[in-house]
Amino acid sequence: MFTSWRSLLDVEVGWVALALVFVAASFVSTWALQRLAVGSKDWFAIGTSQLAGNALGRILPGGLATAGALQYRMLVRAGVPGARVASGVAASSALLFATLLGLPVLVVPAVLRGTGIDTVLARSVWLGAASFVLVAVVAVVAFGFNRPLRFVGRVAVALARRIPPLRARADGLPERLVRERNAVRAALGQGWKVAVAASVAKWLFDYLALVASLLAVGVKPSPAAVLLAYVTASLLGMLPFTPGGLGFVEAGLTATLALAGVAGGAAVTATLTYRLASFWLPIPAGLVGYGLFRRRYGGPPASATTLGAASAPEVQAQTARDRDPPYIESP
Repeated sequence: MFTSWRSLLDVEVGWVALALVFVAASFVSTWALQRLAVGSKDWFAIGTSQLAGNALGRILPGGLATAGALQYRMLVRAGVPGARVASGVAASSALLFATLLGLPVLVVPAVLRGTGIDTVLARSVWLGAASFVLVAVVAVVAFGFNRPLRFVGRVAVALARRIPPLRARADGLPERLVRERNAVRAALGQGWKVAVAASVAKWLFDYLALVASLLAVGVKPSPAAVLLAYVTASLLGMLPFTPGGLGFVEAGLTATLALAGVAGGAAVTATLTYRLASFWLPIPAGLVGYGLFRRRYGGPPASATTLGAASAPEVQAQTARDRDPPYIESP
C-alpha cells in the first residue's frame, strides 16, 4: 500500500482540499467537547494541547494513553486544575467512544431493507449496536450511582498498593472519583446537548473526509457501506500495537472499502488520501501547536507529580466550587 503513494498524483485536488476542511472541523468539534468537559473557556490551551497530544500519540506507541498524558501536563501548565483535566478528558473520550460505537445503528434500516450491504459489514451493525448498549449501561451506572464507582476505586487502590510508586497517590481514590464524576456531570449536565452534538460532529466530519477522499478518486459507493467501513477503521486505529493504528487502519480500511464495493486500486488510493489528511498532516500541526503553547506559557509541560503537589490547594478550592446537586445513591 505505502509503495502506491504515486497514485496520489492522480486524485482531484478539490476533493482533497474539502477532506482537509472536514478533518479540521473534526478537530474543532473535539476541542468544543473538551472545553465543556474540563470546564475551561480557553480555546487556545485546549486546541494546542489536543493537537500536540494527538501528534505525539501518532509518533510513539501507546496511542491514546500517550496523547492523554501530554495533554494533561500541558493543560495543568495552562492553569487548569489537574483533577478536572483528568476527569474531563476521560469523560470526553468515553463519550466519543460511545458515539463511535453507536454510528452503526444508523445503518440498521438499510440492513433490514436488504440494500446490498456485504454480509460481513452487516454483522458489524449488530456487533456495534450491542457494544453501544453495553457502553451506555456502564455510563449510566458510573454517572448515576456512587457505590459502583467507589467499588472500582477500591479495586484500583488494592492494585496500586502493590506498586510502591503508586501507593501514596492511591489514598482516597474512591472518594476522589465520586467528587470528580460529580464535577464532570455538572459541567455536562448544563450543556449535555452541546456535548453530544460536538461528539457526533467529530465523527461526522471525519467520515465526510473519507467520503471526500473516495470522491477524489472518482468513486461513489453506498454511504451506509462506507460508514460501516469507516467505523471499523476507526476502531482499528485505537489498537495500541502501533502508533495511531498505523498499518492496521490502512489494511482494515482498504479491505472494508472493498467489501463496500470499491475496486482494489481505488480503495488503496482513497485510503492513502484519507490517511494523509487525517493522520499525517495533523502531526506537523501538532508540532506547531506545541511551539505556540510553549511560546505563550513558557517552559516544558510540568510533570504531573510536580504540579499535582503545587496545585493541591487550587484543586481543593475548585472541587469545593464545583459541588454537584445531590447525587443518586445506589441501593
